[in-house]
Amino acid sequence: MEKIISQEERIRRAEEIYYRRRLNNNNVRMPSSQVKQGRENRQFSLYKKMILQILICIFIYLIFSLIKETNYIFSENVLNKTKEFLSVDLNFTQISAQIGDFFQNNKDKFSFLTKWSGGEDSENKEENTKNIENDENKNEQIENKNEENNQQNNDANNEENKQEGDNAKEQTNSNQQENNLENANIEGEQASITQEATGIGGSKENTQTVQVAAKTTIEKTQMEIDAEYIKKNFSLTLPAKAKITSPYGKREPTEIISENHQGIDIGVVVGTPVVAAMEGTVSVVSNIGDYGTHVKIVNKDVTTIYAHCSKILVKEGDKVKKGQKIALSGNTGNTTGPHLHFEIRRDERTVDPELILSWT
Repeated sequence: MEKIISQEERIRRAEEIYYRRRLNNNNVRMPSSQVKQGRENRQFSLYKKMILQILICIFIYLIFSLIKETNYIFSENVLNKTKEFLSVDLNFTQISAQIGDFFQNNKDKFSFLTKWSGGEDSENKEENTKNIENDENKNEQIENKNEENNQQNNDANNEENKQEGDNAKEQTNSNQQENNLENANIEGEQASITQEATGIGGSKENTQTVQVAAKTTIEKTQMEIDAEYIKKNFSLTLPAKAKITSPYGKREPTEIISENHQGIDIGVVVGTPVVAAMEGTVSVVSNIGDYGTHVKIVNKDVTTIYAHCSKILVKEGDKVKKGQKIALSGNTGNTTGPHLHFEIRRDERTVDPELILSWT
């Protein structure tokens, strides 16, 4: 009669086979007591896991009960504050403008950024400094020449007075007249020296040479000639109808404001439409440099520039018509406040826009 093996006995035998294979020794037989002990250990570990899971569930239940009873996190006050915060309408354009003003007002603190990204500006600044120094040296040479001529004439007059007596008076008068004419010519030469002018708002992007006519001449200046040429050959309109806040020419310099203003500043708020003053081709659309976001339009040898914009509505290569909307005014680049900088050039010589257009 075949012996019936219980389920536990089968499990025990299977475990013995498993352990023999694991020990890689077929001659060793695992004691049944040891097999039974291992089974009891596994059952005990299962009990431990079950108890741990029950404790975790109890802990989570206590946390949810505590939150529900205290009613703090989802209290009415907290919900009202959250709704109030979400209802605030944030004006990101105004915030970005304020951040830009902050960086401009603290430009010295962030000078390392401008040095890293503005290598061209520093080179232009060095060139401007050298040109100004050269002009100063020319002025000093002319003044020295003037003084030497005066001294030589005075010495000659004194010697002639000693030798000729009364006749020397007439010679002295004639020498003084010649000296005055020579000094007048030297002053005219000095007044016509070219001066390097930096751009609007302290811009170093495009420096221009401005001819200063001598006060004694009645001939037209180069700027007046250029203005008449532009009015005769081109048709221009106002880029924006508003008051001029800073005219063309000399002004009181600061860390931001340049001494020589290459164009005019038109006082408009951020977002005011800007139209093309004349027809032409868009040659430059950029946001690099002290001009900020700007656009240049070229028509033959005349260029118009629109600087410190918040957005440009055309792209390089576009053909634009006079009066076409090309940009929105802004407060970008090196500025003291929102405005539109408008500039007119002929062959890279700047021209006062008020000599061509009327803002009255």
